[in-house]
Amino acid sequence: MRNKEEIKEVLDYFQAIDHKELKFDEEAILAAYQKNDGHQSLAIKILSIFGGISAGIVFLGALFITGIYDSDSGLLIFGILAVIGGLLINKIYDKIIIDTLSVSSYIIGFILLGVGLIKMEMSENTVCFLFILIAFASLLIVRTYIISFISVLIINGAIVTLIVSNNNFSGIQIYTSFLGIIVTALFLKEAKIISMNTAFSKLYNPVRIGLLFSFLAGLVLLGKSNIINISRDYLWVSSVIIILIILYVLSYLFDVLNISSTKQKGGIYVVSLFILLTTLLSPAISGAILIILLSFLVNYKTSLVMGIIAFIYFVSQYYYDLHFTLLTKSIFLFSSGVLFLVLYLLTRKKLTSNEKV
Repeated sequence: MRNKEEIKEVLDYFQAIDHKELKFDEEAILAAYQKNDGHQSLAIKILSIFGGISAGIVFLGALFITGIYDSDSGLLIFGILAVIGGLLINKIYDKIIIDTLSVSSYIIGFILLGVGLIKMEMSENTVCFLFILIAFASLLIVRTYIISFISVLIINGAIVTLIVSNNNFSGIQIYTSFLGIIVTALFLKEAKIISMNTAFSKLYNPVRIGLLFSFLAGLVLLGKSNIINISRDYLWVSSVIIILIILYVLSYLFDVLNISSTKQKGGIYVVSLFILLTTLLSPAISGAILIILLSFLVNYKTSLVMGIIAFIYFVSQYYYDLHFTLLTKSIFLFSSGVLFLVLYLLTRKKLTSNEKV
């Protein structure tokens, strides 16, 4: 809806289907759409983030050459100023070039703070807690997309560091499972969340994509046993939680696919459970399936692509790690591929028939 005529057409439609007289502020709605139209795409925002990181690395190199690394107080002062400067720049200006500057300043600030605090012999736990507090405060103060996204990543990165530094590797399972529940709630309750408060509506998109990246990072840690020392004996616990979440999401998909027959629902649950049980020792695969289902449910293309890529990677990694012959692995992959193709054709056929109706 890019012009006044199109917006008026939609408003007239809502007016026609409602029995009561509805009043709309057409000028305000048009202004909101025009403002939203000027926002950059996610790809541009991600490029801005990488640009900020690259600029930050170069600037940090220049700072360390000047000898600031030898001064603990200098690191702390520059770190605090850089974080505050990044937040202020991002809050005052709303342009892509300025975003890159604010991102680089914000990231540089955290790096300098971390190095300074560690040089002062502060414990890793304390540093992580401080990072979580600063990032959370930044999330509340500056409600812009990129800073909010990075703040979510910093918070989750600090939590993972706390778990790893304390050798509580089983905590990764709890952390990833909890993230799966939170991500699912964000996807399924989108309308309710963004309508609760203006702040929630501004923070929703960056927080959602930030938690999605964090969830994927947790799945990578669970899927790659050589990164951290996670016992394979209890991996099924996180798998069970994610599988239960997937079965819950299926109940929402039934409404989308107009499946009302108890017999059909039961059959889908049985088949889905059978498929998911094969991933019991690989929660990363079931986690990727969860992302794909949630993305399909809310028609979120960015996370759908992420979920598909993650699924392909985790399946390949899982079968690569299996202690079977190459022929057996090939049969597993072939069977899985046929099964998912059949599921795709069935859901596609159902959606097509619904559209005709």
